[in-house]
Amino acid sequence: MRRHLDLHHVLSPGLRDLIDLANTDDFGRVTEQVRDLRGCTNPVNLHGWTVTTDQTTNEVVRSYRSEDEPTGRLLTTCGNRRSSRCPTCSRVYAADTYHLIKAGLSGGKNVAETVRDHPRAFVTLTAPSFGPVHNRKTDPAGKPRPCACGSHHAEDDPVLGTPLNPATYDYTGAVLWNAHAGQLWARFTIYLRRALAAHLGMTQEALRTGLRISFAKVAEYQKRGLVHFHAVIRFDGPSGHTSAPPPWATFDALDVAVGLAVRRARLIVESDAIGERVMTWGERFKVDPITALGDGELTDAKVAGYVAKYATKNAEGAGTVDRTLVCRPCKGRGYVRGPDGFLDLCADCDGTGQAELIKALPIQHHARQMIRTAWDLGHLPEFAHLKLWKWAHMLGFRGHFSSKSRAYSTTLGALRGVRRAWRVAKARIGLGLTENENTTLVTASSWTYLSSGYRPGEQLLAAQVRHDMDHARRCKHEGLVPA
Repeated sequence: MRRHLDLHHVLSPGLRDLIDLANTDDFGRVTEQVRDLRGCTNPVNLHGWTVTTDQTTNEVVRSYRSEDEPTGRLLTTCGNRRSSRCPTCSRVYAADTYHLIKAGLSGGKNVAETVRDHPRAFVTLTAPSFGPVHNRKTDPAGKPRPCACGSHHAEDDPVLGTPLNPATYDYTGAVLWNAHAGQLWARFTIYLRRALAAHLGMTQEALRTGLRISFAKVAEYQKRGLVHFHAVIRFDGPSGHTSAPPPWATFDALDVAVGLAVRRARLIVESDAIGERVMTWGERFKVDPITALGDGELTDAKVAGYVAKYATKNAEGAGTVDRTLVCRPCKGRGYVRGPDGFLDLCADCDGTGQAELIKALPIQHHARQMIRTAWDLGHLPEFAHLKLWKWAHMLGFRGHFSSKSRAYSTTLGALRGVRRAWRVAKARIGLGLTENENTTLVTASSWTYLSSGYRPGEQLLAAQVRHDMDHARRCKHEGLVPA
């Protein structure tokens, strides 16, 4: 008699778990949950219930319990904006950012279409130099010139952006500049209005009465590990995007005002350990006009796409890591309070406070040195408010990657609300309720966070979903029909 061959002991944990899931009563529902996440890499696991009731009749029209799922839990997307952590959710964030930026340039999303006729500029502000670095230079004719080291570097040369002489590079200044970049931007917006008023020969009150300045910006890491900002700046009338700016509010006036504000905006950082540092913008900055149609280098769509692309990036372009280095049990302190009330060495990090040892990170020396500098500065009392140890993996920068003024355009929350309303309308149709039916639905729910991530078998299903989506995306780009 031939016995059934059991291969569980030679299969990977993922395949074993997938086989176990396939043997459940409702493997189709397991697959459906994973596919609904569209390849999210680190979903949130929830436990709870929700009940939807018709307020008029008190009839329960829909009820759901996570206990009824084959795995006993509900999976939802992580919503992470970082493409290095979750490509799927970051694409949604990038799409929202694209529509937010484009609405402020060409209208839509409750923004008047006349904004495309307003003076608009794409401004790039950079960090100052903290020491010479390897770069790719060109002459005025665009011909490549050798780096100061004497070599012609390729575009993907890992040495680009690293110091020519690491021993003399100002790592302290670089990290502190990143830490104060957000404050420096705030100073820039203040001085921009002052500089514009001075250039036009009017008071600041008269400027505020006749003109409103709106903006949206995104941060990008240079290879040298310093952030710079790309900003869309728009002139509106006193009522915002619905009113035209006055005739004296021109692109040329904006160009001059940006140059004056860049030179005047500064911050002074004082410390007993490092003395006094003056934080300023770099000498290189750009102010380019944005055109509404395809008759210029920077159109509405190109600028919106450019900003959206960098809204999902992290500091990985500078060679660092995309995760915090703070030990969670001791919160970076290196010690924990024991049951006897005394401070004990943290067993998880051996007192270093680091979840991963900085010296063991698989990164180049320049990024490691910036991380180490941020970590050390963060533990000085005068810099405790900057929380540099917490943001050491970001090389000191702790600001928002993208932000906007209130009157620029719609908000990310509003765009998410549109998707939520669409899902509600779809659910009503599924319940047999028409849009015109005068029915008020009330939803009560209770949810508890369980964990994050997939089971090993679900991880394989999610990988297949991502593969299928990438294949379909490539076929669409190349004009092919998916097999």
